[in-house]
Amino acid sequence: MGRLVLRRLGATVPVLILVTAGVFALLHLTPGDPIDVMMAESVDATVKENLRRELGLDRPLYVQYAAWMGRLLRGDLGRSIRNGEPVIESVSRRLRPSLELALLAMTVSLVIAVPVGLLCAVRRNTPIDRAGATFAVFGICMPNFLLALLLIFFFGVTLRWLPVSGYTDPLAEGWNGLRSLVLPAVTLGLALAAVVTRTLRSSVLEALTEDYVRTARAKGLSEWRVIRAHVLKNALIPVVTVLGLQLGTLIGGAVITEYVFALPGVGRLVVDAVFARDYPLVQGVVLLIAVGFILSNLVVDVLYGWIDPRIRSR
Repeated sequence: MGRLVLRRLGATVPVLILVTAGVFALLHLTPGDPIDVMMAESVDATVKENLRRELGLDRPLYVQYAAWMGRLLRGDLGRSIRNGEPVIESVSRRLRPSLELALLAMTVSLVIAVPVGLLCAVRRNTPIDRAGATFAVFGICMPNFLLALLLIFFFGVTLRWLPVSGYTDPLAEGWNGLRSLVLPAVTLGLALAAVVTRTLRSSVLEALTEDYVRTARAKGLSEWRVIRAHVLKNALIPVVTVLGLQLGTLIGGAVITEYVFALPGVGRLVVDAVFARDYPLVQGVVLLIAVGFILSNLVVDVLYGWIDPRIRSR
């Protein structure tokens, strides 16, 4: 298992280099100048040029990239062009709300998807299975912003059970903090639950046809014990793959949900930075998202070895 982890960590280095180079090139190819965004048109051109020189934006792109990578190797992500704040501080301040939202959304999805997916597989081609398929199609097809607005209208405006916007720290406020994350977590969790439900159903149906299941049934084990002890663990690998990929997406990609619910997360931060042409901040956030994906995939690889001893032995 240790060799597997080291091998995966070694493979992440070229991936991170490619990600940083690609993001750097795309940002500088985007129309617009951060100096023009920061300053009004009436500002003297000399002042703009001096600021551009001070920020190093007048240098060739390869020199800027090399300078940024040099700072990155020292643990310095640079400073925001807009406000001069260190990028690491801006990102760390916005990271916790996004992590809390991602973990809560993941919990919501698992609480819904595991029982629904199992029931749909065990009760195949029954009304329960058709209801589960309808839920999965609804969750996959429903846009996040539309589902968010429906939840706001029903639970926030009509019933007044939950706050419709803003963020309160759950560690400081307890239940009031969790209430501020319920609606956005359900918005993201339902979509993920739909994907996990379909994946788990297909995986369980495939596992039910294996020889070891027939052997367990021949020994006289009850159907639910067969499912719990033999089928479920062997059906988890595709589900773990989906969850690993989605966790990285939830951390950095919940942009629309964070905007609708006015959450101060990483997704909202990177959109604001793109509009402001804040190159160091965008690069820092994208690097963080890439690291999140890599770490989630590393956890998935480790879980593969725990779930399936054959993978661990290879």
